[in-house]
Amino acid sequence: MATPAKRPARQYNCPVEAALDVIGGKWKVLILCWLKEGVHRFGELRRRMPGISERVLTQQLRELEQDGIVHRKVYAEVPPRVEYSLTPFGETLRPVMVMLNDWGQKHMKRIEQR
Repeated sequence: MATPAKRPARQYNCPVEAALDVIGGKWKVLILCWLKEGVHRFGELRRRMPGISERVLTQQLRELEQDGIVHRKVYAEVPPRVEYSLTPFGETLRPVMVMLNDWGQKHMKRIEQR
């Protein structure tokens, strides 16, 4: 299996900018939200995220893999089975995702109360 191409090194002015470069955007955070619950196959992730195309999901997973956040495991079967999970480094995002989830729940309640 070929090693994914590494993203070019980039200079950041702020640590938050560095974090958002890796997990920013609409889909990456949702992918991480589902993967924090455990291993998922590509089709499972796609079903859990209505509106994402196969192409975009593939691209986002590849970028997360390149950044060392997601692990892609391919089984030698026909048809091939591919599973995605968080790497040990990706697991370090778990508390961040829990905090975002908690904040999002509070925000949704505020919206409902308006």
